[in-house]
Amino acid sequence: MSKTIVVAGFGPGISRGVAERFGKAGFEVGLVARNAEKLSLAVRELTAKGVKAQAITGDLSTPEGARAAVQRARTALGGVAVLHWNAYVTGAGDLLVAPLAELRPVLDVATVCLLAAVQEALPDLRAEKGAVLVTNGGFGALDDKVDAYAVQIGAMGLSEANAAKHKLVRLLHHRLKGEGVYVGEVMVTGTVRGTAWDRGDATLDGATIATKFWELFEARGAALARV
Repeated sequence: MSKTIVVAGFGPGISRGVAERFGKAGFEVGLVARNAEKLSLAVRELTAKGVKAQAITGDLSTPEGARAAVQRARTALGGVAVLHWNAYVTGAGDLLVAPLAELRPVLDVATVCLLAAVQEALPDLRAEKGAVLVTNGGFGALDDKVDAYAVQIGAMGLSEANAAKHKLVRLLHHRLKGEGVYVGEVMVTGTVRGTAWDRGDATLDGATIATKFWELFEARGAALARV
């Protein structure tokens, strides 16, 4: 397998940990996000740690944008052996009062845009016997306490999107495993330090979650790990 990974939805938490973990294993890393200045800074920081990285500016909030970003990544890296999907948006906290238009981008980024990125990378993923690694949140679990909490804090839209993403990962896992392409997710059930969700009481490190992704990638067995 060629050692390239596209980190789609790069930020200071989980995706940075994934970039560093795979980079230290010899993978060339393509960082995808909208903010070119932040990407350039991240590339410099990763380079200082011995990770070969490239900035790929792209908007992952539409299927067309996701496809275009992966196209640029394929060109820049010479192919995509691993796709890490870390993009998400929030909204429609109360499904009974939120405008329907507010829910659409939440669902689209979790499912439609993810699928567009996978489809665009699929020729490389098949050729390389590669992998799709998806970040998901604990709100995607079908659990009464989780659902009640999501309603309580106004995270109904995100919860619905996470549940749909979880199902999509499982479907792709079974659809592609016969072709040698691994698809799996890490479902994060806590708050990650250094992210927008961190209010000073976060309990998880991006590096810890990145290790879970690495373990899934190496084992290429189960479709889900929780942390």
